[in-house]
Amino acid sequence: MRKKIVAGNWKMNTLLQDGENLAKDIVKASEAVRDDVTLIIAPPFTHLHSVGMILEGSRILLSAQNCADMDKGAYTGEVSAGMLASAGCSHVILGHSERREYYGENSGTLVRKLRIALENGLSPVFCVGERLEEREAGRHFETVGRQLEEALFALTREQVEKVIIAYEPVWAIGTGKTATSGQAGEIHSFIRKKISEKYGQPTADGISILYGGSCKPSNAAELFSMPDIDGGLIGGASLKAADFIAIANCF
Repeated sequence: MRKKIVAGNWKMNTLLQDGENLAKDIVKASEAVRDDVTLIIAPPFTHLHSVGMILEGSRILLSAQNCADMDKGAYTGEVSAGMLASAGCSHVILGHSERREYYGENSGTLVRKLRIALENGLSPVFCVGERLEEREAGRHFETVGRQLEEALFALTREQVEKVIIAYEPVWAIGTGKTATSGQAGEIHSFIRKKISEKYGQPTADGISILYGGSCKPSNAAELFSMPDIDGGLIGGASLKAADFIAIANCF
């Protein structure tokens, strides 16, 4: 049985006190969410310790938004996977389109990050997705397939089984546009088929694949009704406890 997951990516939002208050609100509201839904939040690096303390004893898991591709050393400004694990993180988001687009992260970088995260006991939330021009040219399957093959498929089956995949159409992130349930369901099914071809059907059947891209309370139920969509990687809507929990209640 695949896990149902709703993960909140706060991105570069909230000052520390705001983030602490948001975490407290989410913890309190999470009591209304059914027990078989896994809740994860990914605050900024500066919040990890204090938000982690707030989450202690709750059902909510702590994720980082990124990690370095090195263990340690003279890499000013970087944060290692080991540091994140020691701060209480269980997950880390890797390959987000904003990291690929603005910071030049490529598949080679992401292979190193995936491996180093797993070596430090973190479960990666690995993001894939196409740009608008790729979607309009009908190359979305090609793009997502390549992202899987060049990065995720460098892992062993045992490693892949610890990964959560998030499909995020780049054209729908922060734009208010959302892939239709049919579009999203079709590419989630494609991703699961690709994993099956590489690692076998049992592995493919066990991996949770999330939708990310302007997912909100008004469209989450329809998206989550698709057989291969196992939840959401939520951006803007995760900055309001009521909206985040409303999405989690859409299964």
